[in-house]
Order: sequence, then C-alpha cells, then structure tokens
Amino acid sequence: MATYKLGFIGCGNMGGALVTAAAKSTDKIAVCDFDKTKVEKYQKECGATPATAQEIAQNCDFVVLGVKPQMIQETLAEIAQSLRNRTDVTVITMAAGVSIAAIRAFIGANLPVIRIMPNTPVSLGVGMILYACEDVNCQTETKFLQYFAKAGKFDKIPEDKIDAASALSGCGPAYVYAFAEALADGAVECGVPRDKAALYAAQTILGAAEMLLEYGHPGDLKDAVCSPGGTTIAGMHALEKAGLRNAAMDAVAAAYKRTLELKK
Repeated sequence: MATYKLGFIGCGNMGGALVTAAAKSTDKIAVCDFDKTKVEKYQKECGATPATAQEIAQNCDFVVLGVKPQMIQETLAEIAQSLRNRTDVTVITMAAGVSIAAIRAFIGANLPVIRIMPNTPVSLGVGMILYACEDVNCQTETKFLQYFAKAGKFDKIPEDKIDAASALSGCGPAYVYAFAEALADGAVECGVPRDKAALYAAQTILGAAEMLLEYGHPGDLKDAVCSPGGTTIAGMHALEKAGLRNAAMDAVAAAYKRTLELKK
C-alpha cells in the first residue's frame, strides 16, 4: 500500500494551487520541486511532506506531474523504472499539448493516466478543470475527484477535444480580465472613481456568471436585461458594432491554433 495519496512533482503556480486544494481533502501529500522555498511553503501551509521525485514515484497512489511541458520527458525518464515496477499507481498530467499516449511512451508502460487542464481560478477553489482518462477504473476516478473537489468544477471530456476546450477554459480568464478592465475604463471615462469601477466590473461579471450557471441560455438572460428602447440595448448595439462576438470567437480559435502549433 502506498504511503501517500498524492505526490506532486513540481509545485509551480498551477501545481501549487492544486496542492492547496487537495490538502483540504487529504493530509497524505508529498511534494518536490527544484525550488526548495516552494516545498517549504506547502510543508508549512498544507502539511505536505518534502520528498524526492523517486520517493513520490515509489510511494504515492497518484503521481501528479506539475512540471512544464518541455520538461515532461526528462522528468519521466528519471522515474520511469520506479513507475513501471508498480501496479497500483495512477499518473496525473497537466502539461499542455502532451497527450496521454505520449506520457505512456515516456514511461514505457501503459499505466493508468488522467490528463487534466485546469485554469488559474483553482487557486481560489473556483476553477474549471477538464479531464480525460485512459485505463482508469471507476474507483480510482472517484478518488481523484474527491481529492481535488475543492479545486472547482470538473468535467470529463474526450481527450481529442481537450485542447480545443482549454482554449476557452484555460485561456479564458485572461479574456475576462481584459473585458473587466475595459468595462472599468468605460465607467472611469464617465466619471466613476477607478477603485469603484473595478469593483463594479468584477462583481457584475461574478453575478452574471452565477446567473449563467444557474439558468443557462445566455441569449435569454441578455434579452431579459435589454428593455425596448433602453440603455442596455444601446450598449449592446455598440458592442455588436465593435465586433465583440467576432473578437471573442477569434480569441478562442487563435489560442487553439497556437496549441496545435506548439504540439508539432
């Protein structure tokens, strides 16, 4: 039986956010990173145990690869033998553009693999985490979801769609921040103090997102705000004239195109 439930190899911004989320569900976590200050941070804040990559590969139920995509092959080469020696380990990867098949090839064995694509709001427990599995049984998948439940909302998706979907969920926070800043700028231009404009933009986006999750149908929700001859429909006209929808669609498509280029 493994000593730890989860072992994180690499604790950068995303990996560290997932450590924080997982620590709310289990205290059996091991971490390693070349930056020892990060290891100390999660040891102090989350009760994680410092470990080497080899120790994690040998002693954790789930081995979470939190290193950059360009470091995945090198990292796995160091621990591949230890992983191949086990029959009770599941590998979790969050490396953009690196397929499950590639992870297995680097290991040299068809171990169970879960590929996740989280976004930055996981640091507050409100992330959107896409995931795909290969040879992961229902019991293991359930444990994975339980351990990371505090990270946000999870959605299982076929792996061949995960890159396209993450062009929205993974990159999307940056688009929303840019939109929020633009809304606040508009209010400032109309005479609203900057700090209040920023607050109003953020809370308005938060509230609108909650409405979408609760009721769906963005077109219907938009129409409910747009009274005939009113202020909102005038604002919508300006957005449509400026090409808001085209710009948003192009942003997602451009991010997906770039993902495909980086995979070559």
